[in-house]
Amino acid sequence: MNTNDVLQVAAYAGRIILENGGETYRVEETIKRICSSLGVKHTDSFVTPTGIMISVSDETNTISCIKRIYIRTVNLEKVSMVNDLSRKVSSESLTLEEVKESLYYIDTFTSYNNSTILIFSGLAAAFFALLFGGTLNDFIVSLITGIIVKFVTIYLNKIKTNDFFVNAIGGAISALIAAFSISINFGNNIDTIIIGSIMILVPGISITNAIRDTIAGDLVSGIARAVESIFIAVAIAIGTGTILKLWSLAFGGLF
Repeated sequence: MNTNDVLQVAAYAGRIILENGGETYRVEETIKRICSSLGVKHTDSFVTPTGIMISVSDETNTISCIKRIYIRTVNLEKVSMVNDLSRKVSSESLTLEEVKESLYYIDTFTSYNNSTILIFSGLAAAFFALLFGGTLNDFIVSLITGIIVKFVTIYLNKIKTNDFFVNAIGGAISALIAAFSISINFGNNIDTIIIGSIMILVPGISITNAIRDTIAGDLVSGIARAVESIFIAVAIAIGTGTILKLWSLAFGGLF
């Protein structure tokens, strides 16, 4: 079996995991398992949130591969599917072509359409509003806000907008709709509406992975993910705070 082909397949599997919210240690573990199962016994990898570096050796030479990661989202189903596939490679003796086909299917697999994502994003925001003590009116406003924020973030991600601005705009939209609902005497608690709406932007996976990577000894990845989480939180705060300040200056206080 061609060592370079095995290397490319292992890198492909690692890229899918990393792009969809998987931890760096899981990427390294998957790469090593796939290479070992397909006949490459000497494998080393170094993974960060934005890149994968792999080196494999056989009896005659050493081959290296670098994969740059540009897209980072959250789809834990894909992470689970690649994880299962890496185990099947060894337990069921899958061929290299079968692994390639399976990885391509996972990479192009779509769990839910945009309509479903929008609906459940709105429901998540709405129930968070209730969780933080909101009223039925706050629930309705947060439901609408969550749908709008998710729609905008999907569009901005589609045109490859910087994540900082995506989250800042999302926070701004949340504050703007909340302020408007209060001004027309429909919403009851502006803080509850905003908190519920921005919860769908909060980087929960990044924070969790930062802690897990640090505990696992991947200090570079852990620190990088922690810094990323801080910047996302700052972006949300900037977007929300800017709108509230401008509204206050233009129309008076809301609290």
